[in-house]
Order: sequence, then C-alpha cells, then structure tokens
Amino acid sequence: MSERTVTVASSVGLHARPASLFAQAAAKAGVPVTLTSQAGKSVNAASILGVLSLGIGHGETVTLSAEGDGADAALDTLVELLNTDLDKED
Repeated sequence: MSERTVTVASSVGLHARPASLFAQAAAKAGVPVTLTSQAGKSVNAASILGVLSLGIGHGETVTLSAEGDGADAALDTLVELLNTDLDKED
C-alpha cells in the first residue's frame, strides 16, 4: 500500500470547490484512494460527501493511501492538488 501525508493548502480547507475538485480527481485516479484526517477518520476520497464530512481546514495534515497498479502516480497527483490553493480561480 502506498501512502502520502500532506498539508492542505486551500485557504478554506477541503470545503466546497476544493473538496469537489479533489473528489473528482480521486474518482479519476484509477485506484481506490482513502483520505484520513488528523483525527483518524477515513473516507473514500472520491466521495464528495465523505470528504466534506471530515471538515478538514486550511493547514491540516491528511494522509492519502491507495493500493494497486498506478497507486503511486495517483497519490502524487492528488498530493499536488492538495498542495495548491484550489479555492482560487485560474
């Protein structure tokens, strides 16, 4: 199993737009990805409701885990997203 720990950079944390963008990317990852909060609660990263239910704020540390072919590449992509302020428009 592959794991990555990352600090959430989005100014509003994983709420609304950032949570939606993250969950969509996790759904396209090609492998099941689990998102775990600092409090130890885990959800399917592709579930927008699951991600929102964690209430993850700016600067909080989360752990991503995945297993299977392509897990490392999928986690690298998701870590890059979380290292970006997803609440800002392009």
